[in-house]
Amino acid sequence: MSAQKLKLLSFSGNTKILHLSWMAFFISFVVWFNHAPLLISIQESLGLTSQQIKTILILNVALTIPARIVVGMLVDKYGPKIMFPLLLGISSFICFFFALADTFEQLAAARFMLGFVGAGFVIGIRMISEWYPAKQVGLAEGIYGGWGNFGSAAAAMTLPTIALMFGGEDGWRYAVALTGAMALIYAFIYYNGVSDTPKGSTYFKPKKSGGMEVTSKGDFYFYLFMNIPLYAALALLTWKLSPSGVSLLSAGIAQAIYIGLGVLYFYQAYHIYQVNKSIFTTPVPEIHRYKFKQVAVLDLAYLATFGSELAVVSMLPLFFHDTFDISAVQAGLLASGFAFMNLVSRPIGGLFSDRWGRKRTLSICISGLAVGYIIMSMITPEWAIVFAVLATMVCSFFVQAGEGAVFAVVPLVQRRLTGQVAGMAGAYGNVGAVTFLTVLSLVSAQTFFLVIAGTAVVTLIAVQFMDEPKGQMAEILPDGTVQMIDVH
Repeated sequence: MSAQKLKLLSFSGNTKILHLSWMAFFISFVVWFNHAPLLISIQESLGLTSQQIKTILILNVALTIPARIVVGMLVDKYGPKIMFPLLLGISSFICFFFALADTFEQLAAARFMLGFVGAGFVIGIRMISEWYPAKQVGLAEGIYGGWGNFGSAAAAMTLPTIALMFGGEDGWRYAVALTGAMALIYAFIYYNGVSDTPKGSTYFKPKKSGGMEVTSKGDFYFYLFMNIPLYAALALLTWKLSPSGVSLLSAGIAQAIYIGLGVLYFYQAYHIYQVNKSIFTTPVPEIHRYKFKQVAVLDLAYLATFGSELAVVSMLPLFFHDTFDISAVQAGLLASGFAFMNLVSRPIGGLFSDRWGRKRTLSICISGLAVGYIIMSMITPEWAIVFAVLATMVCSFFVQAGEGAVFAVVPLVQRRLTGQVAGMAGAYGNVGAVTFLTVLSLVSAQTFFLVIAGTAVVTLIAVQFMDEPKGQMAEILPDGTVQMIDVH
């Protein structure tokens, strides 16, 4: 079955898995971003300051950094059939907690915990890679990611209206609680509707858990280095919440978190060594090797693409509201244009990767993203709103096509590690979001857009070091025989 013949109107076989998975991801994104279009109502209802609102935005993407790493490991070990329902079920109760919050501290705690639901993306990436061959995987992952990602746009378009229908200053609570109920119900639907692999196929698992397997000494040290930004982003978030920022945490607690992050890094480094210590005594056979630089480049590319999308989706309704002096509902609808593009742009990024080459497609997308954000930095109140929305949508096309291009490569690095590779790249997306949103809290929106454009230029250079996936990768079956899997 070729990429042109992906039977999207079917609801059987791998198409059924694709539809059930993107819907699970869609619901997880509705839950994750159910606050963004309601921020103005939440602010008025609880009397929050603008700095507290910005803190809520940053907290929303913080826990997703470690969650994607951990969930990536767990999905490789236990499979998507168990992990997706578990994630949706737990998230639904955290969502109810957010809906019932009466103070900034309760809101902040709930929002921080809800960052966990953002790890759902990683689960579906592994699921789709099990059901689709290399020639189709870019398009299939693009549809999964794009249609699922549309959840944030759906939230922006519908939740303000739902809140108005319930009415009163508590309207936002009912809208948020409704998304939690959706997640809880769908957890049961997904579990009963999927299997981890097609019938007769093997679900390859890592030999050891606790860290990603690497295949050379140089890659081992490279892996340790690439973990540092994950902890640095959490330290940055801690600084933002300390007395140096919004004073949500005391100086003593902030100091304890810094020390804890340092200890955690070395604890993880120890586990990574335990998983990989054999490479220091026994070279890995050539047939089983992969290059960790592939993972590193994908991490940076996702930082620039998804990291910027997360940050921009979070701030765009307020940006339009303040720039053009329009209502909260209008601002939410206009801002949804950025995420709306996910429906077509992410699948297009995956499709072009399948047909024209992974590296070339990713380079074009990152270049377009850089130009797009430079244009967005020029938006002022003098602009016609239609041109501002158009500029936003063109920029978002390249952002999300780039995301599709990144995850057209992720399943082709090493099959048994797909969840972990996806988890690390996904976590880097959140590193980007935390970094960019912290920048936004310190500078103007115009400078914020230019910082993202600069990051994209650096990423474009890094992409040139990525190898185009080709040939086959080897996986070992439970009986010890080797199975070769096409990657082009």
